[in-house]
Amino acid sequence: MNNHLGVYETHIKVLQEEIAALQCQKEKNDRELTIHIGGSMKDALLSMAGRETGAKTGNSLRDIRAHLTAEIKELEEDLVRQTKMNGIVLTNCSVKTLEKNSRKMVQQYRLAGHCSLLGFQVEIEVTDVQEDAAVVTTITVLNIIMDTTECKEFGKFVSGVEENRDLLLFFRTLRRFSDRCDDRHRTFQHFQKLYPGVVSLPGGCRSEIMLIQSPKLPGCSLTLSWTIEVSSGGEVTPRLDLVSKMPEQALQFDSRMAIENAPDAFQCLLRVLGVEASIQALIQSVSV
Repeated sequence: MNNHLGVYETHIKVLQEEIAALQCQKEKNDRELTIHIGGSMKDALLSMAGRETGAKTGNSLRDIRAHLTAEIKELEEDLVRQTKMNGIVLTNCSVKTLEKNSRKMVQQYRLAGHCSLLGFQVEIEVTDVQEDAAVVTTITVLNIIMDTTECKEFGKFVSGVEENRDLLLFFRTLRRFSDRCDDRHRTFQHFQKLYPGVVSLPGGCRSEIMLIQSPKLPGCSLTLSWTIEVSSGGEVTPRLDLVSKMPEQALQFDSRMAIENAPDAFQCLLRVLGVEASIQALIQSVSV
């Protein structure tokens, strides 16, 4: 019996040495992906490594796989709910440890995704510092790249966010800005399809400019500019302006100065009728 115990103790010692060597090797390698897990998924992974967790995860590989499958399904469902709520879809995520010691750890997060048709890439450096019994976490670097030309209206705001390292403000404002861009796109597309001979979008389907030209009055046109302003605090405000272009001969017959006063009259229409009804009235006045 004692001989058997001695053999078992020798095997256990060898296994412990192998585990210690593997753990040391793991610490030397940078982690490309970090997943924060908990509950049954954590218990299952620890069980696979042969560690006791106190949870009833079972000892068989089949039980472990079942726990992992259930946890992954739950995480996927939660991700779908979050996407529906905030409209932000992450397509890529990676984490790399840049520095780690007993007191400090620096990790670099790289995220890529989109909100509606607005693509983005975010690079964040997060520093965790151990101070007495607490860990202080701060964002030390924040870089944001927007993938679409539409976001020139968003550029100044992004610069301020990077300077203040306010990631939450960026994502919260991105959703509102994206919604207003989609409103503009849908409205312009609607009128272009409704009046194809009158309305055109010089900058393409995501243009901020709508050109309204009269088929019966060559040289006469109205240019509607729909920009989206973003304040440093994340307030998103659409701004619509009208510019009229008429030949000199037509201006001579405009005794009531209707052409000159058209921009101010359009602003009054916006306040009374709203955006779509005002644009409708504008197009109809030119196409009659």
